[in-house]
Amino acid sequence: QVQLMESGGGLVQAGGSLRLSCAASGRGINISTMGWYRQAPGKQRELVAIITSSGSTKHMDPVKGRFTISKNNAQNTVYLQMNSLKPEDTAVYYCHMYEVTSWGQGTQVTVSS
Repeated sequence: QVQLMESGGGLVQAGGSLRLSCAASGRGINISTMGWYRQAPGKQRELVAIITSSGSTKHMDPVKGRFTISKNNAQNTVYLQMNSLKPEDTAVYYCHMYEVTSWGQGTQVTVSS
């Protein structure tokens, strides 16, 4: 059974930084496509960034140049480095493994103005 555990969320002022982590178990991220999504109150869940098994990445326009997705295959962990945070980045952030459609429980990120 695949489990994903996010951590690293919190409260930060605008312009600040956070690094989210997603620890996977039950399947290697080295053979998986991993994504970070977020869901703000009253809004649909949206894709933030993807990293493939080979390490190719794609970042969505709202976060391009500010957020960076990366991974450590040896630790089976995916990261999301978030810089220059804005109040509109406030959301619950979720980790996703595409091959088995697994989701983590989410971690809250709150950016104050």
